[in-house]
Amino acid sequence: MSQVQPSTAVLSGEQDSEHRTVDGTTFLELRRKVQQSEVLSAATERLLHKLRFNGRLSVVVQNGRVLKSGYEEGYFRRKHDLSL
Repeated sequence: MSQVQPSTAVLSGEQDSEHRTVDGTTFLELRRKVQQSEVLSAATERLLHKLRFNGRLSVVVQNGRVLKSGYEEGYFRRKHDLSL
């Protein structure tokens, strides 16, 4: 019985260096967006602001895709909002 070895693509030195540069640039852009709270679309931010939502949003990403998202309600948690 023979074993089949998984094939792997081998990049040349030039391609590997270019790939790392693209990955590094992409990661830096992602990190900047997260640090500057730019991870939500403008439309979603407008909805949250309109609702005065101040709860917690969570997003789980796997393999570059949103796997799951959710929120904990946080409407009107400030004292003066409760009396309205």
